[in-house]
Amino acid sequence: MDEIKVAIADDHKIFRKGVILSMRAYTNIKFVMEAENGEELLTKIPESQPDVILCDLKMPVKDGIDTTKMITKNFPGIRVIILTMYEDERFVGHLMDCGAAGYLLKSTEPAEIRKAVMDVMRTGFYLNPFVNKVLIKKNYSKQKFNPNLTTEVVLSEREKEVLTLVCMEFTAAEIASKMELKADINGIMKRVATGKVAPDEPMAIALSH
Repeated sequence: MDEIKVAIADDHKIFRKGVILSMRAYTNIKFVMEAENGEELLTKIPESQPDVILCDLKMPVKDGIDTTKMITKNFPGIRVIILTMYEDERFVGHLMDCGAAGYLLKSTEPAEIRKAVMDVMRTGFYLNPFVNKVLIKKNYSKQKFNPNLTTEVVLSEREKEVLTLVCMEFTAAEIASKMELKADINGIMKRVATGKVAPDEPMAIALSH
């Protein structure tokens, strides 16, 4: 296979440099460009013309979700491999729907990153066991997931009261007795469990009262 031109987009310079350094042993892979965010990446694509892009999800200015969509639309010949800390299965399915060719965690070994790059060039996709499992589950689920890395969740005053009591270590039964809204408690805790409320949000809300 000919030399593969790779770009990397991540807002942490030390991580970008670390990935590039760890891939130096693979002489058929050449890093031709790096960017701090999706906007910079899109601007540099015409000049650097990468074959494959390693793209983070959460970046300033333009995140990896919107960037992947735009690359798929405007540069259909370029393969995007998501390289992120987000292990949430819902992100995997959504990014693959947006046109990503692969999804890797930042803990991935350099050898697997190389394999992913090679596979997306050869077959168009890299499906490791984690991604395969997610896609199989997704086929059996009718739920839609539209992640947003920037939108802040807005809670009602009643929801804030419930979460404040949760942070004070009251049980669900005790909160239900105090507020007479057992159904609301279950709904709010479901939002926390499914990621629709950030894990640290209940504590932040409690401290603000």
